[in-house]
Amino acid sequence: MERIMRTKGLSGTTDNAVSEREIAGMKVARKTAAAGMVLLKNEDNVLPLKAGSPVALYGAGAAHTIKGGMGSGDVNERASVSIWEGMTKAGFAITNETWLRDFEATYTKAREDWRDELTEKNNSGEGGPFGFFFVYSNNPFRMPTGRKIDRAKDASGDTQTAFYILSRVCGEGADRFNEEGDYYMTAEEHEMLADICSIYEDVIVVLNAGGQVDLSFMDEFRNIKGLIQMAQPGMEGGNAFADVVSGRVNPSAKLTDTYAFRYEDYPNEKNYSHNNGNTETEEYNEGIYVGYRYFDSYGIPVRYGFGYGLSYTDFEITSGDAALASGEAEQEISIEAVVKNTGDRAGREVVQLYASLPAGRLEKEAKRLVGFIKTPELAPGEEAAVMIEVPLKRLASYDESKAAWILEQGTYGLWLGNSLADAKPSAAVILDEEAVLEQDKNICPLEQELKEFQRDAEEIVKEYLAAKEALTKAGVQVVLLNAADIKTEVIEYRKNEDLTEPEAREFVDTLTTEQLIALAAGDPGQAQGTNNLGAAGISVPGSAAQTSCAAAEQNLASIVLADGPAGLRLMRFYMVKDGQIVNFPFEFSLEGGFFVPDAEKAEGVRYNQYCTAIPTGVVLAQTWDTDLVAEAGEMVGKEMLYFGVTLWLAPGMCIHRNPLCGRNFEYYSEDPVLTGEIAAAMTNGVQRNPGVGTTIKHFACNNQEDDRMTSNSVLSERVLREIYLRGFEIAVKKAQPMSLMTSYNLVNGVHAANNYDLVTNVLRNEWGFRGAVMTDWTTTMQLQDPKTATAVGCMKAGNDMIMPGAPSDFEQLRGALADGSLSLDELKANIARTVSIIWQSSMYENAVPYRK
Repeated sequence: MERIMRTKGLSGTTDNAVSEREIAGMKVARKTAAAGMVLLKNEDNVLPLKAGSPVALYGAGAAHTIKGGMGSGDVNERASVSIWEGMTKAGFAITNETWLRDFEATYTKAREDWRDELTEKNNSGEGGPFGFFFVYSNNPFRMPTGRKIDRAKDASGDTQTAFYILSRVCGEGADRFNEEGDYYMTAEEHEMLADICSIYEDVIVVLNAGGQVDLSFMDEFRNIKGLIQMAQPGMEGGNAFADVVSGRVNPSAKLTDTYAFRYEDYPNEKNYSHNNGNTETEEYNEGIYVGYRYFDSYGIPVRYGFGYGLSYTDFEITSGDAALASGEAEQEISIEAVVKNTGDRAGREVVQLYASLPAGRLEKEAKRLVGFIKTPELAPGEEAAVMIEVPLKRLASYDESKAAWILEQGTYGLWLGNSLADAKPSAAVILDEEAVLEQDKNICPLEQELKEFQRDAEEIVKEYLAAKEALTKAGVQVVLLNAADIKTEVIEYRKNEDLTEPEAREFVDTLTTEQLIALAAGDPGQAQGTNNLGAAGISVPGSAAQTSCAAAEQNLASIVLADGPAGLRLMRFYMVKDGQIVNFPFEFSLEGGFFVPDAEKAEGVRYNQYCTAIPTGVVLAQTWDTDLVAEAGEMVGKEMLYFGVTLWLAPGMCIHRNPLCGRNFEYYSEDPVLTGEIAAAMTNGVQRNPGVGTTIKHFACNNQEDDRMTSNSVLSERVLREIYLRGFEIAVKKAQPMSLMTSYNLVNGVHAANNYDLVTNVLRNEWGFRGAVMTDWTTTMQLQDPKTATAVGCMKAGNDMIMPGAPSDFEQLRGALADGSLSLDELKANIARTVSIIWQSSMYENAVPYRK
């Protein structure tokens, strides 16, 4: 097939007018943000508010709503809409604008002081080899509280309704803290909320944070009538917020995490990250009991449970028929639900399906999410039938002794509802004897003893019998499943060097050894040091990296990679002088260029690269709407084509193991099925566009940011497979992402990027992944020997691209080829997969949507 390489011009535009592309992106960002805001409390139907109502707005997030997180997950959009701005545009009368204007001055001063502090730390060398990014990650900005409320000046307006927006900044590179100003309110914030509650009759608290915060204040003040989990809603957050509180959009979002009554209630609260003083070894003692699986199984009360969320209307969910069905790749259980809007407003509902499993040899959680679907909008009195299809593997458990996914004999209960707590008996599947669904081989063995949580066996049996009795009393439909009818899939394991496509492998055979070595890593270009983390792109300023031009004469293009997952992270603008791109420092790529104010004065022709900042991952997941997430992905894919980006370093899909993970805002949920389905939807949306694709990340167990380069995740194979790999498996099998990024951490003593079990045995052999695998940025350039990943180890494990690329990577590969520790066949297999992806990229005229 003839491949015609595109001529690459400068990215962006010299026209500063708001483009049709930006307008289209704003619409998608607004719609997804509104759909992802969870209404948690609405006492006395305080919401929605009538159009034009007078309201007061307090808290840091009122005037400066946090749109997203710090680090690679940031986006440099043209402008971001605050709650103040959005409510004003929606016609609400803001009665405390004096306080808001005074806060503006406080905020500006705090930001400038923070910038000066970080600049000084960087100049003093505090960032070490990682420069400004290290300083930036480890010194996050903390939002100021604002001055005390002056009743005469601020509260004289004719309103009894006030919003208090509680905001928190979090980001890549550092975990949060179980302390005031982070997980807990500060004394000043608490005092302000108390003042608000003493002045206004109806108070609504809004959570504008990337992760959970303590909500004990909800028990203190009787007139907190409303609570909204806004999280970090992207650039249109203020407009979307006004849509929800005005009733223009009926809330339909649901939590993707559990809100405990106390931080101490989380299962790993004592040992997580820096809490026990040891960030080097992270023992996953809670085992399978992550998130709601722990609270539900151990009977620990929660403030707001998994899957919970209110609406301005009411719905009734009833069970329909259940049956065995043949899915695309495996047997499924399908179950119908009939949803009726019994309220007086139009709205949508999320139908969630949970399973209870037999009490057998393997210990199991009380219930697990196995499927969900969101209804279309239903008018009052309208009903709709929806179908949820559950692959049998979602009912299975992993048996390490057999290295197999098995279904144990007994009764599998299916429970339907609009949250875990609301789920009611809907069907039962009875399996006559144990069946093996998939025969694998063991991976990632433990190097040390690990004591996991273990429930009392008698209590588990009682729980199982109680579930069976509830199913019987409800008279649910019973589906009989015969083990003899279940076909066992036996995985064939092939070597890394055998897992390539023939045409690409033949092409690679024509390349010189030096070309192969060059293509094994990103083009160093701007990546000569290690202080350019995440901004090593050359042709698209602010992009994360690009592949080598070493085989350009053989018609092999260089492709650009850009950060995510809340949109593309590029520099807002760059300058071209005398036909050359003017290089701005790395820190200009952060926070809209805030750290380099003099960039506006740079000489040359300005090229603008405004990108759409969609909501962060947790907000997208809170929609529980795969169609809407795919729509957002399709929009991002269009922007990738516009800017000349082939791979988007998103979606992020690690599990929310603890509320303090600094990167939870990027990731979706504490549940692997929800995570996998949302990631698959995002990937399918992006890859509807010809020649562009996603990079699912971080593979695997990147559940901690402190010392993430050297932290060792210690966990059993069963827990690894059932909780931390499951979402990735779903995304790969349902969407076939174009690429995948490994993580910085070790998994049971082996670096994720050097882990043959994960990259070759599981990802390629068991799941059938056909894309390219890359490292996270500077993975091989760390100083903590012997825990550092090596360039040679990456190639031998099946990690195809070392990013962003450095001379030391090439030197190491040359040495390994010379001494025989790396074979030419191993290297060629990795390069062949990269070549295959490049050939399918938008850098060629005849690009088509990436194949599943």
